[in-house]
Amino acid sequence: MSFEFLNFRSKLEKAYEFVMNDVASLRTGRATVQILDPVVVEAYGTKMRIAELASVQAPDPSMLLITPWDKGLLSNIERAISTADLNLNPVVDGDVIRIKIAQLTEEKRKEMVKILYKKIESGRVMFRNLRSDTKRDIEKQKGSEGVSEDDIKLEIIELDEILKENMEKLDSLLANKEKELLTV
Repeated sequence: MSFEFLNFRSKLEKAYEFVMNDVASLRTGRATVQILDPVVVEAYGTKMRIAELASVQAPDPSMLLITPWDKGLLSNIERAISTADLNLNPVVDGDVIRIKIAQLTEEKRKEMVKILYKKIESGRVMFRNLRSDTKRDIEKQKGSEGVSEDDIKLEIIELDEILKENMEKLDSLLANKEKELLTV
């Protein structure tokens, strides 16, 4: 396998991970610690993710429990969650923050599915852009010593197979998350 394919596969894996993490942040009506991934907290003069500042647990499907390691950051974490546009209402309870996750309405579920489709489509666009870049690199070999036009055609066919394989992973991710979003 040539360097182009190894590089292409590596970039596809990174793009897939990005899309997977992006999709994981969609609320399903069940408490998952990934819901808080987009939240950034002002702490120690810099911006940090909640996972870097606290223990986050989902003790049951309708509750998140955040226990900051530095109790002085309770109000900062609460404020960051409140202003993160996630429709979450954090409540400070002593040394912890509790977040009750409300069940999603049918309308909200359908809205989340639309957002899911947009996120998956942006992943497909990333994949296609990576394919175009790699195809260009393969075609640059044309006229090089020891590289025939048949070699280039075969590499492009293999490139398309790798892309198809990864597009199917995206389709599977879409189907699983859509089912999760629509399950009450």
